[in-house]
Amino acid sequence: MSGNSDPLTPRAKLAVTAGKAAAAVSRAAGRGSGSVIGGRVALKLDPDLLARLATHLDVILVSATNGKTTTTRLIAEALRAAGPVVSNALGANMPAGITSALAGGSDAKFAVIEVDEKYLAGVARDTDPKCIALLNLSRDQLDRAAETRMMAEHWREGLAGSKAVVVANADDPLVVWAASSSPNVMWVAAGQMWKDDAWSCPSCGGVMQRPGDDWFCGDCGFRRPTPTWALSGDHVLDPHGSAWPIHLQLPGRANKANAASSAAVAAVFGVPPQVALERMYQVQAVAGRYDVVQFMQRDLRLLLAKNPAGWLETFSLIDPPPNPVILSVNARGADGTDTSWLWDVDYTRLTGHPIFVLGDRKLDLAVRLEVANQSFQVCENLDQAVQLAPPGRIEVIANYTAFQDLRRRVGN
Repeated sequence: MSGNSDPLTPRAKLAVTAGKAAAAVSRAAGRGSGSVIGGRVALKLDPDLLARLATHLDVILVSATNGKTTTTRLIAEALRAAGPVVSNALGANMPAGITSALAGGSDAKFAVIEVDEKYLAGVARDTDPKCIALLNLSRDQLDRAAETRMMAEHWREGLAGSKAVVVANADDPLVVWAASSSPNVMWVAAGQMWKDDAWSCPSCGGVMQRPGDDWFCGDCGFRRPTPTWALSGDHVLDPHGSAWPIHLQLPGRANKANAASSAAVAAVFGVPPQVALERMYQVQAVAGRYDVVQFMQRDLRLLLAKNPAGWLETFSLIDPPPNPVILSVNARGADGTDTSWLWDVDYTRLTGHPIFVLGDRKLDLAVRLEVANQSFQVCENLDQAVQLAPPGRIEVIANYTAFQDLRRRVGN
Protein backbone atom coordinates (compact mmCIF):
# COMPACT_ATOMS: atom_id res chain seq x y z
CA MET A 1 0.00 0.00 0.00
CA SER A 2 2.94 2.34 0.47
CA GLY A 3 4.09 4.44 -2.43
CA ASN A 4 0.98 6.60 -2.79
CA SER A 5 2.63 9.90 -3.70
CA ASP A 6 0.48 12.18 -1.57
CA PRO A 7 -2.90 11.15 -0.12
CA LEU A 8 -3.49 14.52 1.55
CA THR A 9 -5.86 17.22 0.35
CA PRO A 10 -4.96 20.90 0.79
CA ARG A 11 -7.26 21.00 3.82
CA ALA A 12 -5.54 17.97 5.33
CA LYS A 13 -2.11 19.54 4.76
CA LEU A 14 -3.27 22.71 6.50
CA ALA A 15 -4.57 20.60 9.42
CA VAL A 16 -1.24 18.77 9.73
CA THR A 17 0.72 22.05 9.67
CA ALA A 18 -1.55 23.66 12.26
CA GLY A 19 -1.33 20.58 14.48
CA LYS A 20 2.46 20.58 14.37
CA ALA A 21 2.52 24.28 15.21
CA ALA A 22 0.22 23.76 18.20
CA ALA A 23 2.40 20.87 19.38
CA ALA A 24 5.52 23.02 19.10
CA VAL A 25 3.94 25.79 21.16
CA SER A 26 2.93 23.23 23.81
CA ARG A 27 6.46 21.83 24.00
CA ALA A 28 7.96 25.31 24.21
CA ALA A 29 5.63 26.06 27.12
CA GLY A 30 6.87 22.93 28.91
CA ARG A 31 3.54 21.13 28.71
CA GLY A 32 4.75 17.79 27.45
CA SER A 33 5.21 16.43 23.93
CA GLY A 34 2.27 18.37 22.51
CA SER A 35 1.02 15.34 20.59
CA VAL A 36 -2.48 15.42 22.08
CA ILE A 37 -3.15 19.14 21.60
CA GLY A 38 -1.57 18.97 18.13
CA GLY A 39 -3.85 16.12 17.16
CA ARG A 40 -6.91 17.88 18.53
CA VAL A 41 -6.19 21.01 16.52
CA ALA A 42 -5.57 18.97 13.36
CA LEU A 43 -8.77 16.95 13.75
CA LYS A 44 -10.76 20.12 14.36
CA LEU A 45 -9.64 21.43 10.98
CA ASP A 46 -10.10 18.09 9.19
CA PRO A 47 -12.25 15.52 11.05
CA ASP A 48 -11.27 12.83 8.46
CA LEU A 49 -7.55 13.41 8.87
CA LEU A 50 -6.80 10.16 10.71
CA ALA A 51 -8.30 8.12 7.87
CA ARG A 52 -6.44 10.17 5.26
CA LEU A 53 -3.09 9.76 7.03
CA ALA A 54 -3.55 5.98 7.24
CA THR A 55 -4.36 5.37 3.57
CA HIS A 56 -0.75 4.74 2.43
CA LEU A 57 0.26 2.71 5.51
CA ASP A 58 0.08 -0.91 6.59
CA VAL A 59 -1.54 -0.26 9.97
CA ILE A 60 -1.10 -2.49 13.03
CA LEU A 61 -3.25 -1.69 16.08
CA VAL A 62 -2.34 -2.91 19.59
CA SER A 63 -4.88 -2.84 22.42
CA ALA A 64 -4.99 -4.28 25.93
CA THR A 65 -5.34 -3.25 29.55
CA ASN A 66 -1.66 -4.00 30.25
CA GLY A 67 1.41 -4.22 28.04
CA LYS A 68 0.22 -2.32 24.99
CA THR A 69 2.93 0.37 25.09
CA THR A 70 5.69 -2.23 25.41
CA THR A 71 4.20 -4.54 22.78
CA THR A 72 3.77 -1.62 20.38
CA ARG A 73 7.46 -0.85 20.82
CA LEU A 74 8.50 -4.50 20.29
CA ILE A 75 6.40 -4.83 17.13
CA ALA A 76 7.78 -1.56 15.78
CA GLU A 77 11.36 -2.75 16.30
CA ALA A 78 10.61 -6.09 14.61
CA LEU A 79 8.91 -4.52 11.59
CA ARG A 80 11.78 -2.13 10.95
CA ALA A 81 13.42 -5.18 9.39
CA ALA A 82 10.85 -4.82 6.58
CA GLY A 83 10.60 -1.05 6.17
CA PRO A 84 10.25 2.36 7.89
CA VAL A 85 7.84 2.49 10.84
CA VAL A 86 5.81 5.31 12.38
CA SER A 87 4.45 4.73 15.89
CA ASN A 88 2.95 6.56 18.87
CA ALA A 89 5.90 5.43 20.94
CA LEU A 90 5.16 7.71 23.89
CA GLY A 91 1.74 6.17 24.50
CA ALA A 92 -0.65 8.96 23.36
CA ASN A 93 -3.21 6.33 22.42
CA MET A 94 -6.50 8.16 21.76
CA PRO A 95 -7.46 9.56 18.33
CA ALA A 96 -5.74 12.95 18.80
CA GLY A 97 -2.42 11.40 19.84
CA ILE A 98 -2.63 8.77 17.08
CA THR A 99 -3.33 11.46 14.49
CA SER A 100 -0.26 13.41 15.65
CA ALA A 101 1.90 10.28 15.36
CA LEU A 102 0.73 9.45 11.83
CA ALA A 103 1.22 13.06 10.73
CA GLY A 104 4.95 12.52 11.25
CA GLY A 105 5.10 9.34 9.19
CA SER A 106 4.79 10.43 5.57
CA ASP A 107 7.70 8.20 4.50
CA ALA A 108 6.71 5.16 6.58
CA LYS A 109 5.54 1.80 5.29
CA PHE A 110 4.11 0.55 8.60
CA ALA A 111 2.16 2.30 11.36
CA VAL A 112 2.30 0.46 14.69
CA ILE A 113 -0.31 2.12 16.87
CA GLU A 114 -1.18 1.62 20.52
CA VAL A 115 -4.92 2.21 21.03
CA ASP A 116 -6.83 2.83 24.25
CA GLU A 117 -9.35 0.03 24.79
CA LYS A 118 -12.35 2.35 24.57
CA TYR A 119 -11.29 3.72 21.19
CA LEU A 120 -10.22 0.52 19.44
CA ALA A 121 -13.36 0.01 17.34
CA GLY A 122 -13.42 3.63 16.13
CA VAL A 123 -9.72 3.77 15.31
CA ALA A 124 -10.00 0.44 13.46
CA ARG A 125 -12.87 1.86 11.43
CA ASP A 126 -10.81 4.93 10.49
CA THR A 127 -7.46 3.28 9.74
CA ASP A 128 -8.43 -0.01 8.02
CA PRO A 129 -5.70 -1.99 9.82
CA LYS A 130 -3.95 -5.01 8.31
CA CYS A 131 -3.42 -6.51 11.77
CA ILE A 132 -4.86 -6.03 15.28
CA ALA A 133 -3.14 -7.42 18.38
CA LEU A 134 -5.38 -8.07 21.41
CA LEU A 135 -3.38 -8.98 24.53
CA ASN A 136 -5.63 -8.93 27.62
CA LEU A 137 -8.62 -7.32 29.30
CA SER A 138 -8.90 -6.64 33.04
CA ARG A 139 -10.37 -4.05 35.40
CA ASP A 140 -8.83 -0.62 35.00
CA GLN A 141 -9.87 3.02 35.55
CA LEU A 142 -13.16 1.97 37.12
CA ASP A 143 -14.68 5.44 36.88
CA ARG A 144 -14.03 5.72 33.13
CA ALA A 145 -13.85 2.33 31.46
CA ALA A 146 -16.74 -0.06 31.08
CA GLU A 147 -16.89 -3.26 33.10
CA THR A 148 -14.57 -5.77 31.43
CA ARG A 149 -17.29 -7.96 29.92
CA MET A 150 -18.93 -4.88 28.38
CA MET A 151 -15.54 -3.85 26.94
CA ALA A 152 -15.12 -7.31 25.42
CA GLU A 153 -18.58 -7.01 23.88
CA HIS A 154 -17.69 -3.55 22.51
CA TRP A 155 -14.57 -5.00 20.88
CA ARG A 156 -16.52 -7.97 19.54
CA GLU A 157 -19.11 -5.75 17.87
CA GLY A 158 -16.53 -3.29 16.57
CA LEU A 159 -14.29 -5.97 15.05
CA ALA A 160 -17.06 -8.14 13.56
CA GLY A 161 -16.20 -8.89 9.97
CA SER A 162 -12.89 -6.99 10.10
CA LYS A 163 -10.53 -7.80 7.23
CA ALA A 164 -7.56 -7.49 9.59
CA VAL A 165 -5.58 -10.46 10.85
CA VAL A 166 -6.39 -10.47 14.58
CA VAL A 167 -3.54 -11.76 16.75
CA ALA A 168 -5.23 -12.63 20.04
CA ASN A 169 -4.30 -14.17 23.39
CA ALA A 170 -5.95 -17.60 23.58
CA ASP A 171 -5.49 -17.70 27.36
CA ASP A 172 -7.77 -14.74 28.14
CA PRO A 173 -11.45 -15.70 27.75
CA LEU A 174 -12.51 -12.06 27.38
CA VAL A 175 -10.05 -11.53 24.53
CA VAL A 176 -11.16 -14.77 22.87
CA TRP A 177 -14.79 -13.69 23.07
CA ALA A 178 -13.93 -10.31 21.57
CA ALA A 179 -11.80 -11.74 18.75
CA SER A 180 -14.17 -14.56 17.84
CA SER A 181 -16.35 -12.27 15.70
CA SER A 182 -13.41 -11.79 13.32
CA PRO A 183 -12.99 -14.19 10.39
CA ASN A 184 -9.19 -14.26 10.48
CA VAL A 185 -7.72 -14.87 13.95
CA MET A 186 -4.24 -16.07 14.86
CA TRP A 187 -4.30 -17.45 18.42
CA VAL A 188 -1.26 -17.04 20.69
CA ALA A 189 -0.84 -18.92 23.98
CA ALA A 190 0.59 -15.92 25.83
CA GLY A 191 -0.59 -16.92 29.33
CA GLN A 192 -2.76 -15.13 31.88
CA MET A 193 -1.46 -14.51 35.39
CA TRP A 194 -4.44 -12.42 36.55
CA LYS A 195 -7.67 -14.43 36.27
CA ASP A 196 -10.05 -12.55 38.56
CA ASP A 197 -11.89 -10.83 35.69
CA ALA A 198 -12.53 -14.03 33.75
CA TRP A 199 -14.34 -16.46 36.03
CA SER A 200 -17.72 -16.00 34.37
CA CYS A 201 -18.32 -16.93 30.75
CA PRO A 202 -18.52 -13.83 28.50
CA SER A 203 -20.82 -15.77 26.18
CA CYS A 204 -23.51 -16.96 28.61
CA GLY A 205 -22.52 -15.82 32.12
CA GLY A 206 -21.91 -19.37 33.34
CA VAL A 207 -19.02 -20.31 35.62
CA MET A 208 -15.76 -20.83 33.77
CA GLN A 209 -13.89 -24.08 34.43
CA ARG A 210 -10.10 -23.69 34.56
CA PRO A 211 -8.25 -27.03 34.68
CA GLY A 212 -4.54 -26.22 34.41
CA ASP A 213 -3.87 -23.80 31.57
CA ASP A 214 -7.10 -24.76 29.81
CA TRP A 215 -10.48 -23.08 30.25
CA PHE A 216 -14.03 -23.71 29.12
CA CYS A 217 -17.64 -22.97 30.03
CA GLY A 218 -19.52 -26.05 31.20
CA ASP A 219 -22.84 -24.45 30.30
CA CYS A 220 -22.49 -23.24 26.70
CA GLY A 221 -19.30 -24.91 25.48
CA PHE A 222 -17.34 -21.68 24.90
CA ARG A 223 -13.72 -22.78 25.25
CA ARG A 224 -10.07 -21.97 24.74
CA PRO A 225 -9.13 -22.13 21.06
CA THR A 226 -6.12 -24.10 19.87
CA PRO A 227 -3.17 -21.69 19.60
CA THR A 228 -0.82 -21.67 16.61
CA TRP A 229 1.82 -19.59 18.40
CA ALA A 230 2.86 -20.09 22.02
CA LEU A 231 5.13 -18.79 24.75
CA SER A 232 6.99 -21.78 26.18
CA GLY A 233 9.44 -20.82 28.91
CA ASP A 234 12.15 -18.74 27.24
CA HIS A 235 11.05 -19.62 23.70
CA VAL A 236 8.38 -18.74 21.17
CA LEU A 237 6.87 -21.71 19.37
CA ASP A 238 5.82 -20.88 15.81
CA PRO A 239 3.04 -22.62 13.80
CA HIS A 240 5.58 -25.17 12.48
CA GLY A 241 6.58 -26.19 16.01
CA SER A 242 10.01 -24.51 15.82
CA ALA A 243 11.23 -22.97 19.08
CA TRP A 244 12.87 -19.54 18.88
CA PRO A 245 14.80 -18.19 21.88
CA ILE A 246 13.64 -14.95 23.49
CA HIS A 247 16.47 -12.63 24.54
CA LEU A 248 15.08 -9.44 26.03
CA GLN A 249 16.57 -6.66 28.11
CA LEU A 250 13.08 -6.08 29.51
CA PRO A 251 12.37 -8.15 32.65
CA GLY A 252 9.62 -10.59 33.54
CA ARG A 253 7.27 -13.23 32.14
CA ALA A 254 4.81 -10.61 30.93
CA ASN A 255 7.38 -9.17 28.52
CA LYS A 256 8.15 -12.63 27.14
CA ALA A 257 4.41 -12.92 26.47
CA ASN A 258 4.49 -9.53 24.76
CA ALA A 259 7.41 -10.75 22.64
CA ALA A 260 5.49 -13.89 21.62
CA SER A 261 2.52 -11.83 20.42
CA SER A 262 4.89 -9.40 18.69
CA ALA A 263 6.64 -12.23 16.83
CA ALA A 264 3.25 -13.48 15.59
CA VAL A 265 2.37 -9.97 14.34
CA ALA A 266 5.75 -9.59 12.60
CA ALA A 267 5.22 -12.91 10.82
CA VAL A 268 2.01 -11.55 9.28
CA PHE A 269 4.24 -9.09 7.39
CA GLY A 270 6.88 -11.64 6.43
CA VAL A 271 9.44 -10.96 9.16
CA PRO A 272 10.73 -14.35 10.42
CA PRO A 273 10.62 -15.04 14.20
CA GLN A 274 14.40 -15.21 14.51
CA VAL A 275 14.82 -11.76 12.93
CA ALA A 276 11.89 -10.27 14.88
CA LEU A 277 13.11 -11.56 18.25
CA GLU A 278 16.70 -10.47 17.63
CA ARG A 279 15.51 -6.95 16.89
CA MET A 280 13.40 -6.87 20.06
CA TYR A 281 16.58 -7.25 22.11
CA GLN A 282 17.38 -3.62 21.23
CA VAL A 283 14.58 -2.37 23.51
CA GLN A 284 16.05 -1.50 26.92
CA ALA A 285 13.21 0.59 28.36
CA VAL A 286 9.82 1.84 27.19
CA ALA A 287 8.87 5.46 27.97
CA GLY A 288 10.93 5.22 31.18
CA ARG A 289 9.51 1.84 32.28
CA TYR A 290 12.17 -0.55 33.61
CA ASP A 291 14.81 2.20 33.53
CA VAL A 292 17.41 2.07 36.32
CA VAL A 293 18.32 5.63 37.30
CA GLN A 294 20.75 7.20 39.76
CA PHE A 295 19.13 9.50 42.32
CA MET A 296 20.72 10.73 45.55
CA GLN A 297 23.57 8.21 45.10
CA ARG A 298 21.10 5.31 44.91
CA ASP A 299 19.96 3.00 42.10
CA LEU A 300 16.21 3.23 41.50
CA ARG A 301 14.37 0.96 39.05
CA LEU A 302 11.20 2.61 37.73
CA LEU A 303 8.22 0.30 37.25
CA LEU A 304 4.73 1.21 36.05
CA ALA A 305 1.72 -0.67 37.47
CA LYS A 306 -1.71 0.90 37.07
CA ASN A 307 -4.25 -1.82 37.91
CA PRO A 308 -4.43 -5.11 39.83
CA ALA A 309 -3.22 -7.26 36.92
CA GLY A 310 -0.27 -4.95 36.35
CA TRP A 311 0.73 -4.91 40.02
CA LEU A 312 0.60 -8.71 40.15
CA GLU A 313 2.99 -8.98 37.18
CA THR A 314 5.29 -6.30 38.65
CA PHE A 315 5.56 -8.04 42.03
CA SER A 316 6.81 -11.14 40.19
CA LEU A 317 9.89 -9.36 38.82
CA ILE A 318 11.15 -7.14 41.68
CA ASP A 319 14.32 -7.94 43.59
CA PRO A 320 13.73 -10.23 46.60
CA PRO A 321 13.55 -9.01 50.24
CA PRO A 322 15.10 -7.19 51.97
CA ASN A 323 15.45 -4.82 49.01
CA PRO A 324 13.41 -1.65 49.62
CA VAL A 325 10.25 -0.83 47.66
CA ILE A 326 8.68 2.58 47.10
CA LEU A 327 4.98 2.63 46.14
CA SER A 328 3.33 5.75 44.72
CA VAL A 329 -0.34 6.12 43.80
CA ASN A 330 -2.25 9.10 42.40
CA ALA A 331 -5.89 9.32 41.31
CA ARG A 332 -5.87 12.07 38.71
CA GLY A 333 -7.84 12.07 35.46
CA ALA A 334 -5.39 9.88 33.55
CA ASP A 335 -5.30 7.33 36.40
CA GLY A 336 -9.01 7.11 37.09
CA THR A 337 -10.24 8.78 40.27
CA ASP A 338 -11.57 5.58 41.88
CA THR A 339 -8.89 3.87 44.01
CA SER A 340 -11.04 0.95 45.15
CA TRP A 341 -8.92 -1.27 42.88
CA LEU A 342 -6.19 -1.13 45.54
CA TRP A 343 -8.22 -3.70 47.47
CA ASP A 344 -7.87 -6.19 44.59
CA VAL A 345 -4.06 -6.15 44.78
CA ASP A 346 -2.37 -8.85 46.88
CA TYR A 347 0.09 -6.76 48.87
CA THR A 348 1.12 -9.74 51.02
CA ARG A 349 3.56 -10.46 48.17
CA LEU A 350 5.64 -7.57 49.54
CA THR A 351 6.16 -9.20 52.94
CA GLY A 352 9.79 -8.79 54.01
CA HIS A 353 10.42 -5.68 51.92
CA PRO A 354 10.87 -2.31 53.63
CA ILE A 355 8.00 -0.33 52.05
CA PHE A 356 7.75 3.45 51.60
CA VAL A 357 4.49 5.05 50.47
CA LEU A 358 3.94 8.34 48.66
CA GLY A 359 1.70 10.01 46.07
CA ASP A 360 -1.58 11.92 46.16
CA ARG A 361 -3.39 8.87 47.52
CA LYS A 362 -0.70 7.66 49.90
CA LEU A 363 -3.20 7.41 52.76
CA ASP A 364 -5.56 5.19 50.70
CA LEU A 365 -2.59 2.95 49.99
CA ALA A 366 -1.48 3.04 53.63
CA VAL A 367 -4.88 1.78 54.81
CA ARG A 368 -4.71 -1.06 52.28
CA LEU A 369 -1.20 -2.06 53.40
CA GLU A 370 -2.25 -1.91 57.04
CA VAL A 371 -5.05 -4.40 56.37
CA ALA A 372 -2.54 -6.62 54.52
CA ASN A 373 -0.33 -6.60 57.66
CA GLN A 374 2.58 -4.93 55.88
CA SER A 375 5.20 -2.74 57.58
CA PHE A 376 5.55 0.59 55.83
CA GLN A 377 6.36 4.27 56.25
CA VAL A 378 4.34 7.12 54.74
CA CYS A 379 6.60 9.73 53.13
CA GLU A 380 6.04 13.26 51.90
CA ASN A 381 8.06 12.81 48.72
CA LEU A 382 10.57 10.68 46.85
CA ASP A 383 13.58 12.38 48.45
CA GLN A 384 12.42 11.45 51.94
CA ALA A 385 11.65 7.86 50.91
CA VAL A 386 15.11 7.40 49.37
CA GLN A 387 16.78 8.88 52.47
CA LEU A 388 14.92 6.42 54.71
CA ALA A 389 15.40 3.36 52.49
CA PRO A 390 17.94 0.78 53.67
CA PRO A 391 20.72 -0.44 51.33
CA GLY A 392 19.99 -2.21 48.06
CA ARG A 393 18.53 -1.24 44.71
CA ILE A 394 15.20 0.49 45.28
CA GLU A 395 12.21 -0.81 43.32
CA VAL A 396 9.87 2.13 42.60
CA ILE A 397 6.35 1.05 41.59
CA ALA A 398 3.87 3.75 40.59
CA ASN A 399 0.63 4.18 38.70
CA TYR A 400 0.41 6.38 35.62
CA THR A 401 0.61 10.03 36.73
CA ALA A 402 2.64 9.11 39.83
CA PHE A 403 5.13 7.45 37.47
CA GLN A 404 5.35 10.64 35.37
CA ASP A 405 5.87 12.70 38.55
CA LEU A 406 8.73 10.42 39.61
CA ARG A 407 10.37 10.54 36.18
CA ARG A 408 10.39 14.32 36.30
CA ARG A 409 11.89 14.30 39.80
CA VAL A 410 14.75 11.97 38.86
CA GLY A 411 15.32 13.78 35.55
CA ASN A 412 14.40 10.77 33.41
